[in-house]
Amino acid sequence: MTFAQLEIFSVLAKLGSFSRAASVLGITQSGVSHAIRQLETELGVSLLQREAGASTLTEVGSRLLARANDMLQQKEALQQEAHLERGIARGTLRIASFGATSSLRLLPQLMAHYQAAHPLVEVQIEEAVDSVVVQWLLERRVELGFVVLPEERLDTLPLVADELVAVLPAAHPLAAQASLQARDFHGQPFIRTSAGSGPHIDQFLASAGAVPHTRFKLEQLSSMMGFVAQGDAITIAARLALPEPPAGVVYRSLKPRRRRDIALAALRFDKLSPAAQAFVEMARKRRKLLELG
Repeated sequence: MTFAQLEIFSVLAKLGSFSRAASVLGITQSGVSHAIRQLETELGVSLLQREAGASTLTEVGSRLLARANDMLQQKEALQQEAHLERGIARGTLRIASFGATSSLRLLPQLMAHYQAAHPLVEVQIEEAVDSVVVQWLLERRVELGFVVLPEERLDTLPLVADELVAVLPAAHPLAAQASLQARDFHGQPFIRTSAGSGPHIDQFLASAGAVPHTRFKLEQLSSMMGFVAQGDAITIAARLALPEPPAGVVYRSLKPRRRRDIALAALRFDKLSPAAQAFVEMARKRRKLLELG
């Protein structure tokens, strides 16, 4: 078993395609296939199911992926420790972020300070909904990620408090209210989001048995804002994910308020690579200074 085989397995599990994995890794597709066959032969198990050009993890493959990613993270940490002994902070840091809330409001400020202090560290950022970010952390696919609390399976560093708000056309009758209750949304033309805040929104509405009339299912905030501004529907979104209200749109608090606490997370803070440890310490020192607008 080699680190090269484990890296190929990890990339293939992430992309689900032998051809795409080969392209990312800069090797031939047959090279990917050969490495996986060798790894499966040595381990004595099937790691992947191959169907019509796509590949999915077997049950044992899913379990072993976390082990493989853990070994790759430890290899990266070992190399970083060796560089530190020579007075050089370098390596790769992988961070997962869940869209606009962390990617636009938190990461730019944190990254500016981090990269100024550690210019030789390559930071790779991947976006997904918050539930997927948690899964990536558990699978060791990334070392650090932004999550919504509570999250008992991970070590966490709380950073900021967010909340859900109503997003309304300025001319909508509900816009005259300072805050909206769940029952105010019952029967209203509504934009449902498939982003990570969707389950939190569903819980808020279900608390009063409110059933809006879903007219649109959208992921992009820009699309949602356009339909709201035209007066076609209303919606609910996380405040930190939203820009300043454009013309024709207003934001209103929910009643009771629906708070979301955002944290930086890792599987274990005491097992991080030097690059990840430095990022956590920088975030810890700067969390009171984050400008959230």
